[in-house]
Amino acid sequence: MCTAITYNTKDHYFGRNFDLEYSYKETVTIAPRNYPFKFKRQKEIKNHFAMIGMAYVENNYPLYYDAINEKGLGMAGLNFPGNADYKEEKENMDNIASFEFIPWILSQCSNVEEAKKLLSKINIAKIDYSENLKASPLHWIISDKNSSITVECVKDGLKIYDNKVGVLTNNPTFDLQMFNLNNYMNLSIEPPNNNFCKGLNLETYSRGMGALGLPGDLSSASRFVKATFTKMNSICGETESESISQFFHILGSVDQQRGCVHMGENKFEITIYSSCCNLDKCIYYYTTYENSQITAVDMNKENLDSSELINYNLIESQQIFMQN
Repeated sequence: MCTAITYNTKDHYFGRNFDLEYSYKETVTIAPRNYPFKFKRQKEIKNHFAMIGMAYVENNYPLYYDAINEKGLGMAGLNFPGNADYKEEKENMDNIASFEFIPWILSQCSNVEEAKKLLSKINIAKIDYSENLKASPLHWIISDKNSSITVECVKDGLKIYDNKVGVLTNNPTFDLQMFNLNNYMNLSIEPPNNNFCKGLNLETYSRGMGALGLPGDLSSASRFVKATFTKMNSICGETESESISQFFHILGSVDQQRGCVHMGENKFEITIYSSCCNLDKCIYYYTTYENSQITAVDMNKENLDSSELINYNLIESQQIFMQN
């Protein structure tokens, strides 16, 4: 499962934890403006906004997990099993496969409002990439510098929610995730008052007791609450270093450690990578499970008028600075 968040200081940030029990050997991948994006049912887009993100590249096609474009629009797809319901192809609609959805939006839209206009014509269709690569059940968060939306294709059709907390995990559906926050309105960053009953001299015995009841398990519903509480109460300086450090700390509050989520046999779900994208500067920062040092790829240092994909393999081994 996964967690995605947005975060604003002086600049604006977007990223996610990618939680899974195996890796596709994904790479940080830049699609320059003239890389030809081909779509199963739509015309090829030869010229578009440049984008950078994490992708599994198959036959020179980037299957993006998350990405941002040069205009400051970000998008991530998260696992949505049991709820994602892709549709049969429809006439007079833009039939888009789930694996094409991120490049379809980011190649053409500079902000959330423009994305909403495209969404009014989109039908997320039952189309696999290939016989060996089936369409994954996903829902998406789309964010710019000012707002976020959640997009879910369910049995009742395509749902678009204003995402005022800038957080997305997995199941249940986003409306139920937001409703569930009502159960935690008593949580606070302040020491608690004794509201239990009159006549008992109850006292705090530890720091942080105002947040007693904040979920700490790794389920998607609990991660949504934990990430929202952590993000919405987060205080950070405005430098780039402070901002990205705080961003990774927020994601770290809901990351997954090997051994805690058993997937059968000898498989365990872990946070394979965490990303933090500066939407203003188009810099993609990441860490991996084995490498906690932050690594950065700056899209602006590449030839963005190229027609060839640019790929950076992840630095996965731990980088340790020996101080003596």
